[in-house]
Amino acid sequence: MGKPIYLDYNATTPHDPEVIDAMRPFLEKEFGNPSSSHWYGTRPKKAVMEARRRVASLINCEAEEIVFTSGGTESNNHAVKGVAMACREKGNHIITSQIEHPAILEVCAYLEKIGYEVTYLPVDEHGMVRVSDVSDAITSKTILITIMHANNEVGTIQPIAEISELAKKHGILLHTDAAQSLGKISTDVGTLGVDLLSVAGHKLYATKGVGALYIRSGLILTQFMHGAGQESGWRAGTENVLEIVGLGKACEIARRDLEKNMNHMLAMRDRLYDGIKTECHQVRLNGHPEKRLPNTLSISFHNYEANRILEKIGSEVVASAGAACHSDTVEVSHVLKAMGTPLDWAKGTLRLTTGRHTTADDIDRAVQVISDAVKRS
Repeated sequence: MGKPIYLDYNATTPHDPEVIDAMRPFLEKEFGNPSSSHWYGTRPKKAVMEARRRVASLINCEAEEIVFTSGGTESNNHAVKGVAMACREKGNHIITSQIEHPAILEVCAYLEKIGYEVTYLPVDEHGMVRVSDVSDAITSKTILITIMHANNEVGTIQPIAEISELAKKHGILLHTDAAQSLGKISTDVGTLGVDLLSVAGHKLYATKGVGALYIRSGLILTQFMHGAGQESGWRAGTENVLEIVGLGKACEIARRDLEKNMNHMLAMRDRLYDGIKTECHQVRLNGHPEKRLPNTLSISFHNYEANRILEKIGSEVVASAGAACHSDTVEVSHVLKAMGTPLDWAKGTLRLTTGRHTTADDIDRAVQVISDAVKRS
């Protein structure tokens, strides 16, 4: 038996061959420190500069506004803690949503322990933040709004541009975690109107251990990591040249092939959903029916247990569950809880996410395997 069909692209992505080729010289030959002024540091320094331009080009900002990090989690920590500490004299209130990634929720929980106040906004039944709720939550002490661009579980795309108008009106900084949206939909910092934006390399067909943070020019944050002053003083530590080069190439590919990849992932996602709906009864779609990532399909099977379905399909199809069922309890994801998904539906939730390499044959086989497993459960 060969490898199972991979439908978990929101968890991580395989390395793009072009990314691997771009990284290879810096794994095999170019070992120099980009901070060194001698011959061995020249090419690594130029490579980091080029990677920075490529990341900036993907999100339509200046290269100087990009800071390389170890990944999306660090970028989120840097953004939220950096604003919180820098703006402490102005206020101590942060607005976020109940469906954020733990890399935001846990940061906010930490800040609450040291005296900050956090409002966790509810979402509607589609996982959408209401702009009116954001407006109602703003106080004279609000210093930051952090709302993800698109949700990792159900794919709902948030109204960031509208939230930005509110933030600007009140002089509040806006951060968005764009780990899931980059490379899947247009992610332009000017159109979105954000002050900070987080990037995760391994969601973009680059490697794990690298990411980036967009920091709007002129913004003052508290320094996240202290040391020799790399990354224009924002983040100390010798640059991870190998993976930075890979991230730069991944962003170049994402920009170049955005429309093609978006259309392909959407076609595969809809083919999967249509097939499962045809084969199975009582299937519920989670997330917004239209304002949703083109690759993300979160579906629930009524009165089924997702982990049992995954056990049956695991050797042939790889996916994620929206709930973990134990002997006497069911742990439903915080996203489904916030959306108010009934337990009899939530416990049978699968997240199926397509990617660039997903084929029609993969989808047709996955439909058969999943449908058979549901019918046997």
